[in-house]
Amino acid sequence: MPEVRIDPLSGFRTIVASDRASRPGGGLSATPPDPIDTEKDPFLEGHEDRTPPETYALRANGAAPDTPGWRVRVVPNLYPALDPGSPLPEPFAKPDLFAVAPARGAHEVVINAPDPVTSLADLEVGQVADALDVWRQRMCTHTENGAAYVHVIVNERREAGASLPHTHAQIYALDFVPAIVARERERFGAYAQRTMGGNLLQDLVQEEVKLRDRIVAIDEDAVLMVPYGARLPFQLMLAPRVPRARFEDDGPTGAALLHDGLRRLGRKLGNVPPLNLWVRTAPLGAEYFCWRIDVVPRLTHMAGLELGTGVHLNIVAPEQAAAELREV
Repeated sequence: MPEVRIDPLSGFRTIVASDRASRPGGGLSATPPDPIDTEKDPFLEGHEDRTPPETYALRANGAAPDTPGWRVRVVPNLYPALDPGSPLPEPFAKPDLFAVAPARGAHEVVINAPDPVTSLADLEVGQVADALDVWRQRMCTHTENGAAYVHVIVNERREAGASLPHTHAQIYALDFVPAIVARERERFGAYAQRTMGGNLLQDLVQEEVKLRDRIVAIDEDAVLMVPYGARLPFQLMLAPRVPRARFEDDGPTGAALLHDGLRRLGRKLGNVPPLNLWVRTAPLGAEYFCWRIDVVPRLTHMAGLELGTGVHLNIVAPEQAAAELREV
């Protein structure tokens, strides 16, 4: 029978209705991506002149900036959504109704590897670890420069919003804390007050490990699970075994388990699906928090229910998804 679940971290509601997976057209699978045209790939090693000058790179043997020889490379976004010099817009006559603010901040691209592949799953695990280390270093830099919140995302394939197929991340250094992140900060704080200092995500992970129903895999650094209130089929959440508020602080990044989870998705669905991935880290002013990585495969479409109410309809129960991913 369908049921409504409330995500403990965000408070969002999801309708879990597994019977809908058996309706006509309800089967889930992923097709292979189109091959990358290396002649047109601006992120390919040797094409450094096709991007803005790099702001950071992991390089071997002291190679010069903007030349081959890099493992991970960071460049400003050629079409930035944020600008540190964004001017103050002219205010509207009724600011309570028409609020406006400058779009200040930074917008960077992290080219995760020189290999012309579409997914982090196509890299070696050491390459994924290098990429996550660079994400963390850039997050630190932007936080030190005064960002209120730094959001790291990976969009894989056009169906998930990627304009270029070569694996890359984007970093948004915002001068405000997004409402959804502020909401989670408040829920972490309220939980700590109710439990005399408990950490919401740490306690959630401990209970999930006891139950095992939604656990996909565990290693010495992290736990990979399907969230209790997963909004979409085969959604994944990676959390550290030892809680840390900020992803950018020293400690494991969970790279090996993330790589394993993406490959499990590929084996289960026939190919790694189009997906969105983001790092949730402690925002400005968070006394209690714990970082995590969310992975959302794009196997179904958001329709009127999701867009009109914010309530998602998940046709694969989290327990079923976790069991199937464990088996592969």
